[in-house]
Amino acid sequence: MNRRLFLALLPAALATGCGFQLRRLEGIPFASLYIDAPPGSVVAQRMMASLKHNKTTRLTASAAEAEAVLKIHSEARSKLILSLSGAGRVTEYRLGLNMSYSVSDKNEQTLGVPEMIELTRDMTYDDSLLLAKSAEEDLLYRDMEDDAARRILRRLQAIKPGSDS
Repeated sequence: MNRRLFLALLPAALATGCGFQLRRLEGIPFASLYIDAPPGSVVAQRMMASLKHNKTTRLTASAAEAEAVLKIHSEARSKLILSLSGAGRVTEYRLGLNMSYSVSDKNEQTLGVPEMIELTRDMTYDDSLLLAKSAEEDLLYRDMEDDAARRILRRLQAIKPGSDS
């Protein structure tokens, strides 16, 4: 029994000793941020939820109150047929999320280069598993939206206020 306990605790001890930590949001160089996004933007909602837990950056209600403004210009989902069966039925889809954004300061000076994020996921499809495949599609879109929000937040961490990076 002691050997099993030792073998179970060994990986945890090694991970602790190497300095492993869960990924977290820290170091956004702005005291306040305004997110200007199209109505219903899921990525903006995910970013706001992440930033609400951040103690150093405050979300503002208007661009005039903010030190920096994140503008999401577009956010669009896509669904393309990737392959068909011999009978002409869809067997694979390619799901996509395309969005563009830019960051500026309160004087509307661009901080960093405006960027575009293009994410794709491939999904097999079967007509007989309609509910399961619909849930899988929703899960893949949610994963892409989370990934896009994390990418934008990492980009915000890399921006140096007062310089064009």
